Amino acid sequence: MYFLHLVDRPSAEAVAAALAQVFGVPPAEVDVAAEGVLDRNWEALVTCTTEERFGDVALTLDVYALDAVADPPAEHHLAAGLAALLRTAVLFPAEGVRPSAYWVATPEGVVARARVADTDDPDEFLVDAVEAPVARLPHVRVIRIPEAVYDLRVATPVADAFRDGLVGEREEPAVDSLGAWEMLVRTMADAWRPAGWYPSKLYGWRIEARDRLSVAEAELPPQDATALRAALAGLDELFLAHTVEDPEHRLAREITGDDDPAGRGWWWYRRPDPLPWDEGLRPCHQPGQRPGPVGTADGDGGVTDGARPQENLGQITP
Repeated sequence: MYFLHLVDRPSAEAVAAALAQVFGVPPAEVDVAAEGVLDRNWEALVTCTTEERFGDVALTLDVYALDAVADPPAEHHLAAGLAALLRTAVLFPAEGVRPSAYWVATPEGVVARARVADTDDPDEFLVDAVEAPVARLPHVRVIRIPEAVYDLRVATPVADAFRDGLVGEREEPAVDSLGAWEMLVRTMADAWRPAGWYPSKLYGWRIEARDRLSVAEAELPPQDATALRAALAGLDELFLAHTVEDPEHRLAREITGDDDPAGRGWWWYRRPDPLPWDEGLRPCHQPGQRPGPVGTADGDGGVTDGARPQENLGQITP
């Protein structure tokens, strides 16, 4: 099941032709009809129910493929394929529980995060912000979307192992703090992927978790304290390997707002270089990409976004 939202309103015939091409099925095996139409080919390999919207989106597609469809595309591949073929921007939900979290695929091959606004009318669809320029949404502001980073799931095997080996009770604060520290360090070690940047506020929250761990170590039962020290040793080493000394306390001053941030743990006096919220880093426009300089011009004078172009798809006239 796929739920896609198109900025333009192509014909049913154009949508059907595009779906056939992306799914790799014969056109006769695709049925596209408006919401409420019952006289249709329900046995088609791919069925699509359309519903008109207003605001920043003109048409919503509810797409279903039978199990007989070989190798159905992932949702972002389907969105990117339809965007290229129909020459429109296509929005689709991001993973997670945040209703405003979306991705947008453009005809030029960019796939970027988007934020959708809450409205009182279920038929109205408004885009509040995007992380890359979208020609079909010229009025929408282009910003970094912090919650796209907040919501990322980062594996924490060290914190998980520490939790499973605890002998004391009521140690969840230590487990949570260790998990927060591990998420920061592992994301840093992975060059801030998949987002390509990191909000300063989130960095501050998670480096404060390292402060709490220093306090927790003294309060834990001896066996758990030993386990915590062992867990921290590896994570601290990883942090050291991906940061530089910060003798001017630039990071501590920026995070805390304190002109004299003395008396803190050593981790406050090291920083990643560059800082992951510097304007020199841009958001990645597809999962798995590394960050790069903002505004890197390609040979045509456009902006290189690193997104994989949709090759050999051609174009379908809406």
